[in-house]
Amino acid sequence: MISTFINLEWKQFFRSSYWQKSIALNILLIFVALYFVAMFLLLGVALFPILKEQFPKTDPFTKVNSFLFYWFLADLIIRFFFQKLPVMQIKPLLTLPIKKRKIVNYVLSKSINSFFNFLPLFAAIPFAITLIIKDYNKGEVFIWTLLIMICTLIINFLNFIIENKSSQTELSYLPIIAIGSSLYALDYFHIVSLSSITANYVQHIIANPVLISIPLGILGLLYFFNFKLLKQQLFIDQGLKSKNEVVQTSDMSWTKKFGDVAPFLQLDLKMIWRNKRPKSTVYLVIIGLLYGLIFYPNPVYKDMPAMFIFVGIFVTGIFMINFGQFIPAWDAAYYKMLMSQNIKYKEYLNSKFTLMTGSAVVLFVLSIPYVYFGWNVLLIHFVALIYNIGVNMHVLLYAGSFNRKRIDLTKKAAFNYQGTGAVQWILGLPLMLLPVLLFYLPYKFINFETGLAVLFLFGIFGIVFHQKIMQFISKKYIDSKYKMVSAFEQTN
Repeated sequence: MISTFINLEWKQFFRSSYWQKSIALNILLIFVALYFVAMFLLLGVALFPILKEQFPKTDPFTKVNSFLFYWFLADLIIRFFFQKLPVMQIKPLLTLPIKKRKIVNYVLSKSINSFFNFLPLFAAIPFAITLIIKDYNKGEVFIWTLLIMICTLIINFLNFIIENKSSQTELSYLPIIAIGSSLYALDYFHIVSLSSITANYVQHIIANPVLISIPLGILGLLYFFNFKLLKQQLFIDQGLKSKNEVVQTSDMSWTKKFGDVAPFLQLDLKMIWRNKRPKSTVYLVIIGLLYGLIFYPNPVYKDMPAMFIFVGIFVTGIFMINFGQFIPAWDAAYYKMLMSQNIKYKEYLNSKFTLMTGSAVVLFVLSIPYVYFGWNVLLIHFVALIYNIGVNMHVLLYAGSFNRKRIDLTKKAAFNYQGTGAVQWILGLPLMLLPVLLFYLPYKFINFETGLAVLFLFGIFGIVFHQKIMQFISKKYIDSKYKMVSAFEQTN
């Protein structure tokens, strides 16, 4: 039966239009995978001598165990964002005389074959071989390697549960970030030394191999829980059950003061409020506002004002960047209907510009407390605000005329690459690197104030000539109108 499942999925994979349209992407992913394999192999080989050099008074084997807490925490968080859970078209199978437990066991076994489960071994096994070469006890090294494999599978099935539960909520990625950050903070500030607890536990298992039955038992319980969870969902009418939802309405009459763009502005605000993926762009604002805390207090960046420009652009433009890069793909589901109405493209685009401008101003106001790190930081944020409004927003709107990929608004946003194409990858250069370069050159050859003045003048130029620029962008959208309508109709 397992061979039958594998054969069916093999045919489905290579016969799908997705594979045929994404050969280049698949080749790129293969090279990315090979790169990480090479990096982990290099880490595994170099880990022992590096630890010996950096911590000469500590046994490298013991030192590695003190880092396992961070390894496991990072592994869980990275899996949550990047690991794709195994899926299988099971509805056709449910009408056949196939036991459900076989289907569930096959799906769970597919998760074991994940690249993320093998990747840690490319570091752990070379390190274990080095330990054996250095005359460490072979039995202890074997138990340690086996424990790493078991813990990797525990994280795999734990992520399976978290992904399954989080897909039912809109704040899917925020709790995992909050919990992960809290655990890291508890250890970092020595409130609870989780790294020491983990290291001591590993040392006890190495010294008493019978204790490895505890992580094995945890692995078995997680597998059993996943088995029950999936089996409960294995019904042919699972996706046909109606949902009872409370309809929430909101009064947006205040938007009428914006004139002709008001109807489109209301449409955007309702879309953001009612759908999971665009709503996630609002939640990302919290992360964006705290971004400066990574750089401003750090003495390493004290003499790197160009980095502060990057932070200022990001802090005041986090919503603008996340929302603007997918214009007009947010409206893909009803874009054909919009284009059949007697509307002016300029008004449609101006509504997007108004929304992004409002967000940038609000974010600047909320970032004023950063003045604690110096008045120059507040000045940088103000200049970044002007530059974002005058330059970056126009860049985003113009780039939107090249968007050709539909977006499913009901999917979560965290590391969701649906709708992402070459346009989104290229946009990073003019949005983030260009302002840094425009500041750095006059700063390097003249002074700090001149660098800010150049950015400020570029922003003012864009604001003054906004109407002319919007006419040019609107013409580009009109020229691409039917191409976008056709592209957004494609749901596969």
